[in-house]
Amino acid sequence: MPDVTIRVLTEEQARAALPALADVLSDCVEGGASVGFMQPYPPQAAVPFWEGVAAAIGRDETVLLVAEVDGRAVGTVQLGLATMPNQPHRADIKKLLVHRDARGLGLARGLMEHAEAEARKRGRRVLVLDTATGEPAEAIYERFGWLRAGVVPDYALMPDGRYCATTFFYKHLAA
Repeated sequence: MPDVTIRVLTEEQARAALPALADVLSDCVEGGASVGFMQPYPPQAAVPFWEGVAAAIGRDETVLLVAEVDGRAVGTVQLGLATMPNQPHRADIKKLLVHRDARGLGLARGLMEHAEAEARKRGRRVLVLDTATGEPAEAIYERFGWLRAGVVPDYALMPDGRYCATTFFYKHLAA
């Protein structure tokens, strides 16, 4: 059984992990995940995105969780805390990513459970997220107890340029 660790990264730790984070994001996009980027998407193209995430951590706008298997970063999820003043109780789940080499180990569930715990620590009790309709992630969120709010047709593009609908989910957290 591999050694799995899930932890929150500081800004400095996120900057040190840029190559590994870029590899995870690149792998997911190249595998067809609709997470905002288009193919081709080599790891070096992902570095500016992660630099922005690291800066957002430093501003307390984002919490970045990483899943490591045997010391290698292979999964991430972000908790977006930068909400409007009338939403101090809400946070966004962003970019749940698991490298294709590490799928099937329960990392997505572990990352989401840790993200929910971090949200509770920060007084957030309503979480929202969106995902490509009909893709594997949609079923994952339903299994994790998320509720479907609705679907917007042609909301985004898949990495290969096809239009895709987007499903919006929410989850209320117990205190």
